[in-house]
Amino acid sequence: MEQQIRDIMTSTVFTIKETQSIQEAGAVMSEHNIGSIPVVNNNGDMVGIITDRDITLRSTAQGEDAQTPISQVMTAQQVVQATPDMDVHEAAELMAQQQIRRLPVVENGQVIGMISLGDVAVQHQLTDDAEEALSSISTPSGPQK
Repeated sequence: MEQQIRDIMTSTVFTIKETQSIQEAGAVMSEHNIGSIPVVNNNGDMVGIITDRDITLRSTAQGEDAQTPISQVMTAQQVVQATPDMDVHEAAELMAQQQIRRLPVVENGQVIGMISLGDVAVQHQLTDDAEEALSSISTPSGPQK
């Protein structure tokens, strides 16, 4: 039987506006012990995602100020996302292909949840999918030129 993402996703999701600072994003990550936050516009539509890695590589390493707007360092193009009715096996495969550990779940442009590799791994019938995804995610990629 297919299991949908809506059945296992985390529905408590913290979002941040694209106009807020990277310092504010870091504070939300620290307070809630999370590594990524969906970025929304004033209408609440998802426009990107910011990760602790984005903050490190695209701002801190570049000497950016802590008040730099999130919009300047977030991943905005081709943000990988899921829909609540997507099959969990399909989501695990998507995470493996894209080498990501978390997927925002979006419905009608609005973030309604998050699914992580951990969410997949705790489902007994999905253990093989989680192992395969983790193996793919953990495969080293070469340096970008």
